[in-house]
Amino acid sequence: MTEPGRTILFRDARLVEPGGREGPGGLLVRDGLIADIAWGAVPDAPEGAEVVDCAGHVLAPGIIDLGVKVGEPGERHKESFRTAGLAAAAGGVTTMITRPDTLPPIDTPEALEFAIRRAREVSPVRVQPMAALTKGREGREMTEIGLLRDAGAVAFTDADRVVRDTRVLARALVYAGAMGALVIHHAQEPMLSAGACATSGAFATRLGLPAVPPMAERMGVARDLALAEMTGARLHLDRITTAGALPLLARARAAGLAVTAGADIHHLTLNELDIGDYRTFFKFTPPLRAESDRAAVVGAVADGLIDVIGSFHTPQDEESKRLPYEDAAPGAVGLQTLLPAALRLVHAGALTLPRLWACLSANPARLLGLPQGRLARGAPADLVLFDPDLPFVLNRHDLMSKSKNTPFDLARMQGRVLGSWVAGRRVWG
Repeated sequence: MTEPGRTILFRDARLVEPGGREGPGGLLVRDGLIADIAWGAVPDAPEGAEVVDCAGHVLAPGIIDLGVKVGEPGERHKESFRTAGLAAAAGGVTTMITRPDTLPPIDTPEALEFAIRRAREVSPVRVQPMAALTKGREGREMTEIGLLRDAGAVAFTDADRVVRDTRVLARALVYAGAMGALVIHHAQEPMLSAGACATSGAFATRLGLPAVPPMAERMGVARDLALAEMTGARLHLDRITTAGALPLLARARAAGLAVTAGADIHHLTLNELDIGDYRTFFKFTPPLRAESDRAAVVGAVADGLIDVIGSFHTPQDEESKRLPYEDAAPGAVGLQTLLPAALRLVHAGALTLPRLWACLSANPARLLGLPQGRLARGAPADLVLFDPDLPFVLNRHDLMSKSKNTPFDLARMQGRVLGSWVAGRRVWG
C-alpha cells in the first residue's frame, strides 16, 4: 500500500491526538509514515511534496473498526471484501478487524489464509482477521489457536455466539493465555436470552415481543470475569449494553485483571423505543436497551471503563430484514455510519474528540498490537480528514455496502469524511 518516495504535507488541520491534545497544526508524511508533526504553525512544504490543505477540518488517525462482518466466504451477496473496503474508506475506517462468522466459519488456517489473500487483492483498506474460538463456532471444541495465530489471526472469537460450556471456554482461555492471544467474547446468559428480540419492560410487553431481562448480560459478564480471573487470560468483552454490568467490570479492572470492554455505536446512540412500529432495521443482538442503560454505558465510555467503540457492521439482505420483527435477521451495516453516529456523542457534550478517538483508533490498535492508531513520528500514515459539523440527511441507498440495512436511513446527521489515507495513499475523497 505504501508509495515509496512520496511526501505529503497536510497543513491547516485541526489535529486530534487520541486520548491527548487537540488543536491546529499539520503533518508531514514520507514513504507512508508520519515523518513529523507540527502543532500551531506549519513549516513550508519540502520541494516536490504534495500539499493537502485541510481548511481547518479535523485530521486524525484512521478508525480501526473492531468486529466487522464480511460475507466472504459464503454470503458474498450481502457483502464482499471489495464493497466492505469501499464503505470503510468512505467512512474513515482504515483498518477493518473482521469477524469469523462466515459460511463456513473461519476456524482453520486454510480458511483464514483465503480471507487474508482475498482482502489483500481487493480491499482499499487494511484487513486484520479474527478466527473462531471454537470449531464451527459451536462451543464444543476449541480451534487450533496456535496454528491460527501463526497464520495471521489477531484475536479469537465466536462473534455473537456465547460459549455455553464453561469448561470449554476455560480451556480456550488457558490455551490462549499461554500464548498471550486475545479472546473476545459476547457476554450473555444464553438460556435467558434465547429467542429474545427486545429488552424486558413495559415497552416490550406492549409490543408483544419475546424479551430478555438486562440481568442476562450481568450474569454472563460475571461468569466471564470469573474465568478471566481463574485463567489469567486476556479477555475482551465485545458489547457491554447495560448499567448492571458496569460495576462488575469496574471491580475486575480495579483487581488488575487483563480485561477490556467494548460498546457498539448503535447501543450508544439508540434505545428500545426506536423499535416502535416493529422496525426491523433496529433489531440487534443484544436488543436495544432502556435509555438509562444507554446513558450509563456512554458514561462508562467517557470515564474510560469501556475502551473500544465499534460499528459491529453486520450486512443483511432485504429478504432477511423484510420479515416480521421476531423472524428478521439482527444487525446493521455500520462502516460508513460509525463516524457521524459517534459524533452525536461529541455534539451532545458526552465525549470529547480525543476521548472518542481513543476508543475508535488508539485503543483497538493497542489491544491488538497494531502500529496504527497514533499521531506519532514513525507511525503508519493511516489518516482520516473530516468536517465534524457538516449536516446531511443519510440515504441508505448512497452507502457503498452491498446491503443497506441501516437504522439511520433518512436521519439527520453531522460529520462528513473528506478524505481517507492508508500508508499515505489516498483511498477516499
